[in-house]
Amino acid sequence: MGKIKISLCMIVKDEEDCIGKCLESVKNVVDEIIIVDTGSTDNTVEICKKFNAKIEHFNWNNSFCDARNFSIEKAKGDWILWLDADEELDSSAQHILRQGTHFENYDVIKLNLINYQGEKVDINNSTSIAHMRLFKNNGLKFINKMHERIDFKNIANERMGHLEINVHHYGYLDKYMKRKNKSERNIKLLKQQIKENDNVYWAHYFIALEHYQQQQFKKALERVNQSIITFLSQKVLPPAMVYKLKYSILIAMGNYEMVTNGIDKAIMLYPDYVELFFLKGLNLYYLKKYNEAINCFEKCKEIGEDNLNYLILKGVGSFKAQQYIDECKKFLNI
Repeated sequence: MGKIKISLCMIVKDEEDCIGKCLESVKNVVDEIIIVDTGSTDNTVEICKKFNAKIEHFNWNNSFCDARNFSIEKAKGDWILWLDADEELDSSAQHILRQGTHFENYDVIKLNLINYQGEKVDINNSTSIAHMRLFKNNGLKFINKMHERIDFKNIANERMGHLEINVHHYGYLDKYMKRKNKSERNIKLLKQQIKENDNVYWAHYFIALEHYQQQQFKKALERVNQSIITFLSQKVLPPAMVYKLKYSILIAMGNYEMVTNGIDKAIMLYPDYVELFFLKGLNLYYLKKYNEAINCFEKCKEIGEDNLNYLILKGVGSFKAQQYIDECKKFLNI
């Protein structure tokens, strides 16, 4: 690693089923492992000790950012890598990070986060986005009680880097989602975040996402609309993923006319976001406007799905779009 030392900082609780694989993936990449345990009753801590991790204990206070910030306070490395126990770092990380030259140019670095969904690990059933996972140990802090992230508002764009290293996230697989049943806890914490007037627009969005995943579409729509209203009231443009969620909810509700009336405005704001064109095409498909739908799905293939500035479902710019093109052509007898 040369003169640059990297500390892995993690917060954990009852992760014995996955923490070993996570730490195995980073043991030759980082110089120090900081594990902050928030109350494990299984073998998590014992497994971490096998990797020579420094174990710290934190009294859980319903704030993920507080626990994260406690972990980085213990780090002695020049840079900090943060992961969750249900994640693994790609094997390419060791070679890329040891090159070291990128550390001179940036203060924060994004890696490629791949979120697997469904019954098993399948790259064709995943979403990807560039996610800030490496940052200088120079006073940067986490914000948000839930869905915490680094507060990078004072970092200039040219000091934000990106490395082609994949972080594989397995926490959205069915077996983890069913076992951990975190939705009720998440909504409670997010509502508390709203009461404290802390990043309210994101709190509404993530509550909407919880309801959407539970197929509570009416509640989800109310929350995502509240998120958009709150963003706009703060003179902040709602991010593309907020509009993606809104129109996904409306399509799930079968409210195709509302999608028709609004999605083009979202596309005008984010003309390079393939997901919005895919949702527009899907809506046209359900309305049996097959020729128009084909045009949308062809546009999806033209845009592709490699822009990791956005959260993108695998296939919407390739094979999923082609599948719908083929379906439309069947109905048109082409």
